[in-house]
Amino acid sequence: MKGPLTGQVAVVTGVSRARGIGAAISRELARQGANLFMTGWPEFDDEQSWKPDELEQPLLINELCQLGVEVEWIPLDLSLDEAPRKLWDAVQARFNVPHILINNACFWAADSIEALDAGMLDRNYALNARAPILLSLEFVRRFAGKGARRVISMTSGQMLGPMRGQLGYAVTKAGLDAFTITFAAEVGHLGITVNAVDPGPTDSGSMTPDLQKTLLSRFALGRLGQPEDAARLIAFLAGPDGGWITGQILRSRGGFE
Repeated sequence: MKGPLTGQVAVVTGVSRARGIGAAISRELARQGANLFMTGWPEFDDEQSWKPDELEQPLLINELCQLGVEVEWIPLDLSLDEAPRKLWDAVQARFNVPHILINNACFWAADSIEALDAGMLDRNYALNARAPILLSLEFVRRFAGKGARRVISMTSGQMLGPMRGQLGYAVTKAGLDAFTITFAAEVGHLGITVNAVDPGPTDSGSMTPDLQKTLLSRFALGRLGQPEDAARLIAFLAGPDGGWITGQILRSRGGFE
């Protein structure tokens, strides 16, 4: 498929469920012509109430291949120290040089001031802050001047107000906002843009009907956010028209308050 990203390679983390944000991002980048290298961690998904069907992944990969691009997916626990090296070694072996990194993978678990402890805080930190930072650093170290051009991370509204019952998630995700702003300044001279996207509450298959009803009235545009909303913005940032935008936290939230 010919498009503005034809011939480029995008690495997308956190791709497992066919309805998830990672899958939507991958579809949109494929429609723009990008080849895809994706990761996911099934063991985390299996802990969730929304765990994917075992057929979802191969069906998603087949769907993407039908768009005329090359696709690779590997399971990878990004919390491990060796994960950045393993990922970029695998990408180089399959595609040689990547151009776009999408930090989409994250860890979330409900917590409370009574229950949050060092172990749970570390799990949040390892996936929500350390992993995307280390992946981004290794991306630039290996591929600056060879192909690297975009780093885009998924963030949340943790800097806009409190997230009760999500203290570990909120405090570790907030680190990506700070990282985005400073890292953009660090690597701009290399021609690499760095941005983050906050999609607001997104109906990616994990919301209960009660939660959907509660949130709906808070969207100025009168509907829940969908994974495709975030995917279209990310594809724009990844493409040539997004080349003058860097160091930004883009709040694409449908007027959510």
